[in-house]
Amino acid sequence: MHKPQRANAIGPRILVVGDIMLDRYVIGSVSRISPEAPVPVLAVGRDENRPGGAANVAANVSAMGGDATLLAVVGHDSASIELQKCLQEYGVQTRFVSDPEGGTTQKTRLMAGTQQIARVDRDVRPTAHTQALLLEEFKRVAPDHDLIVFSDYAKGTLDHLPEFLAAAAALNVPTLVDPKRTDPAFYRGATLLKPNNSEFIGLFGDYTSEEELLERARHALTELNLRHLVVTRGAKGMVYVSTDGHQGSIPTHARDVFDVSGAGDTVLSALALALARGTPVSESVHIANVAAGIAVSHSGTYVVTADEVRDQLNPSRQRAPKLVDEDTLGKLLLTHRQRGEVIVFTNGRFDTLNPGHIRFLNEARAQGDILVVALNSDASVHELDGSGGAGNSVADRAEVLAGLAAVDYVVEFDAPTPLQLIESLEPDVLVKGGDYDVNDIVGRDAVSARGGRVAALAFHDGYPTARVVRKVGTVRDQ
Repeated sequence: MHKPQRANAIGPRILVVGDIMLDRYVIGSVSRISPEAPVPVLAVGRDENRPGGAANVAANVSAMGGDATLLAVVGHDSASIELQKCLQEYGVQTRFVSDPEGGTTQKTRLMAGTQQIARVDRDVRPTAHTQALLLEEFKRVAPDHDLIVFSDYAKGTLDHLPEFLAAAAALNVPTLVDPKRTDPAFYRGATLLKPNNSEFIGLFGDYTSEEELLERARHALTELNLRHLVVTRGAKGMVYVSTDGHQGSIPTHARDVFDVSGAGDTVLSALALALARGTPVSESVHIANVAAGIAVSHSGTYVVTADEVRDQLNPSRQRAPKLVDEDTLGKLLLTHRQRGEVIVFTNGRFDTLNPGHIRFLNEARAQGDILVVALNSDASVHELDGSGGAGNSVADRAEVLAGLAAVDYVVEFDAPTPLQLIESLEPDVLVKGGDYDVNDIVGRDAVSARGGRVAALAFHDGYPTARVVRKVGTVRDQ
């Protein structure tokens, strides 16, 4: 799976400290019930590993343009190795403290398509000795950073958070905290505290009106020596209060909500970056709200990029064109796939489009959510046909295809067959016209092996391109 690299290697230096986990996704399909028990049988198509918890915060910081370092505890296990690989792909620097007596927390989600059918958790708490080593390492690396984020999932890494906060305050480095405990004093002295609605109620009590919420938040600022308090409230948006008198409420950034996993991590990352850049808290909260809207429109824990945030903040920015190269297409398809959308792939020359082609492409598009058309290059057509070649250049053929509503992306390929492209893009559905036998469709084995589907759609006779070309040639000869 493609992962975006950090957007800018020269950005605010953000240190992320907290509970990390490896989010595993086992993705496949369900077509039967087990004969052993009344449970679905998952036929696995692929596995994905993603950074979770504080690791997801660090990945988001890096992808949104920060220089992220992650300080956390891991075990001597394969999960820590996989997590390290994930973070390296996002450009996150790691300072892991290894706990030989512990392990790395893992969350394994079993997915039937985009539907989660079960989750298997392996929670591990660091030993007291390892926690002490972590605090020592923190004191060594904290002075090199512009801002520190504490991502507390109450799994033991930050059991001594007050000591971390005191050390950061002595260095005069701002701190942001995502809380999970119910003792307000535990977070005293943080620069910004970011609870969600239920966490706010657990810390400061319930409220019956917006004004009462703001009153409790203002009281918390004074009692805990906080500078800012930001409350995320799901569909109700976000509320912020600052000691300088600024306060406000920001409605949810309108998006289709697909999965709220990791949305709080995204908010924390965006807030950290904006504040580290000197952005006013009101604007920082707005940016974080936009980033959260992007995150919840994708499946599972999702890393939001700087480009995605900029696109939402400035809708007039140039959107991705339909005519793309293979590398760009891979990145675009990752976004669609994480939204739970089904990718359909077909290929051909598509020279001199006719009604048969249009019907086929409309039916292909109906097999999923996104249709990718791979187009033979002029060179590959020439190689296959000899001197005949295509009647129209690849640029002309691509432009016509891109103008069709059924086609989402057009990509050119040079090889005699699209096999390498299919293996690279990993479509969910592979289709060709009904004049092909399913077993003869190039890429069938690669798609089927991943749990995908291969189909030969109905053949629309009467409009073969070759016949049209022959007619044109006959007219020219007359």
